[in-house]
Amino acid sequence: MNAKVRFGDFTIDCLSRNELVELALRDCEDGSATRLVFDANGHGMSLARTNDAYREAVQKADIVHADGGFLVTLSKKLGLPAIPERSATTDMIHDFARAFSGTRHGFYLLGGEEDVNARCASILGAQYPDLKISGRRNGFFSEDEELQVIDRINASGASVLWVGLGKPKEQEFCVRWRDRLDARWVITCGGCYNYITGDYGRAPMWMQQANLEWLHRMASNPRKLFWRYAVTTPHAMWIALREHGSH
Repeated sequence: MNAKVRFGDFTIDCLSRNELVELALRDCEDGSATRLVFDANGHGMSLARTNDAYREAVQKADIVHADGGFLVTLSKKLGLPAIPERSATTDMIHDFARAFSGTRHGFYLLGGEEDVNARCASILGAQYPDLKISGRRNGFFSEDEELQVIDRINASGASVLWVGLGKPKEQEFCVRWRDRLDARWVITCGGCYNYITGDYGRAPMWMQQANLEWLHRMASNPRKLFWRYAVTTPHAMWIALREHGSH
């Protein structure tokens, strides 16, 4: 069993990106039960304190990885079980695409606008020609349509389902349908598809390494993201510094 560390309402697995990929491949080969794989970052840590349904959902995850770099830094500075590295979903989807290329285990891309979703699938297919894209669907559907969406995902035969519906919707969706899903790994990925298409830009590497990618995102889209990060970033840091420990 890998070590775990607790920050606020999240129990985070101390796994590297490579270890996450290896575990996923093993689960897919073994036909293991469906795992829900959620991310922990500043936005989520703050949101868990104001949204009861989201907090309950993240605590039902099978694996939580550190999407927020500050969690990696704090785990080491505070003498807790060390998270080896940041596993940003925008990087992790490429790790998975490389590792799953040439296998029988396909991806299903759920979420985002139709144009973004379609372009993302096309780009991944071009970058990783041996990767099986089992299916895709945009993120615009009602709760009444959810069962049809699940049936369509299962019919595709995908082993890995990427769910890009945004917090808290994507976590609640995964928990609600976990018992009906056939995919082995169900991974929440927020706006990940927009980064693959280039609609969103990544921060320079020095900002990523300094745990400042949130600042770059805020500056890139201030109308939408200024208040999110201006409020949630200090709130998340306050929670993490006050409430932490090994698990």
